[in-house]
Amino acid sequence: METSSTRGLPKRLFSELEKRFFWWEPVGSQPRSDARILAQAMCLAGFDEVRRLEQLLGSDRLVETMLQAEPGWIDERSWEFWRGRLMRATGRRIPEAAPARSFDAGLV
Repeated sequence: METSSTRGLPKRLFSELEKRFFWWEPVGSQPRSDARILAQAMCLAGFDEVRRLEQLLGSDRLVETMLQAEPGWIDERSWEFWRGRLMRATGRRIPEAAPARSFDAGLV
């Protein structure tokens, strides 16, 4: 199977998800990471796409995406949906809340 250069996401799926779930150009010269693309898909996907991601990538891969997510990548509602679904499927521990942005770095 043809894969992208980062972390084994099937290249065709990577391209399809990026075209479907990103309508803006990447910031800077670096391409979007697989984790970023998957997080966006997990945030915006309908239920048919949710099932497709689970089937094609597996629950463990989706958990890894959640654990790698940066602040703002997955909204609270999607985080709770995926957290419950993936904890049940894998038995893995996932934080209760999505990573949050901090606008006062001096207090962190």
